[in-house]
Amino acid sequence: MTTTNDHNDVASTRPLNIVVAGSTSAAGQAVVTALLKAGAKVAAVDLDAARLEVLAASHPGVATYTCNLANPESVAKLAASVHNDLGPVDGLIHLVGGWRGGDGITGQKDEDWDVLHTSIMTTLRNTSRTFYPDLEASPRGRLAIVSATTAAKPTASGAGYSAIKAASEAWVLGVADGFNAAQSGHKTEPREQTSAAVVFVVKALLDDAMKDAAPHRKFPGYTHVNELAEHIAALFTAPAADLNGTRQHLG
Repeated sequence: MTTTNDHNDVASTRPLNIVVAGSTSAAGQAVVTALLKAGAKVAAVDLDAARLEVLAASHPGVATYTCNLANPESVAKLAASVHNDLGPVDGLIHLVGGWRGGDGITGQKDEDWDVLHTSIMTTLRNTSRTFYPDLEASPRGRLAIVSATTAAKPTASGAGYSAIKAASEAWVLGVADGFNAAQSGHKTEPREQTSAAVVFVVKALLDDAMKDAAPHRKFPGYTHVNELAEHIAALFTAPAADLNGTRQHLG
């Protein structure tokens, strides 16, 4: 029988297996690059198979998976495939997003809300629930999302987007509480905190294509995707007790 300690001993001697959801975006590509450079095995997940092919061509060694993360059954099949190909998962980096706004509160459209809720919240809920047992059992289990400063300071025109981002943060903090209750905060058998759930907060993300398209623009307060990627890669070497349940502001 395999115990949690056995899993931890094995995981400490093998490369980390990290799932990157939304891997073909500019942020996703930067994160995949940083994690591969750090020696991790990366399961790159996206809904667009063609974009995954391009990603695989430029990132030798990455494992790619096409999946509709809004569908729980599809996520379960994804987890089975990743387990079969790579083994237990040590990290879930959720970069699935999108933005939609409207003209004030009355201009917040139902169809935009549905798209935002599905693409951001539903995919986070499905993936984090499915991979939660792996992340909790791993000696360096990590869940990370990217939120926005507007989650705490919403505008009327972006109320729907901000509300979904705030809900996503709440979900991740709930996962953090679960990690704590199972580890250092366990009521009867507390142990070292090894798993952490983290929220990165940005004003907006910036990539080289955006800079090239507007060479004279300053982009104040923006966070370059390479900087985000460095912070995400660093999660796996920092103590979980210092990370779990934190909101880290970048930019």
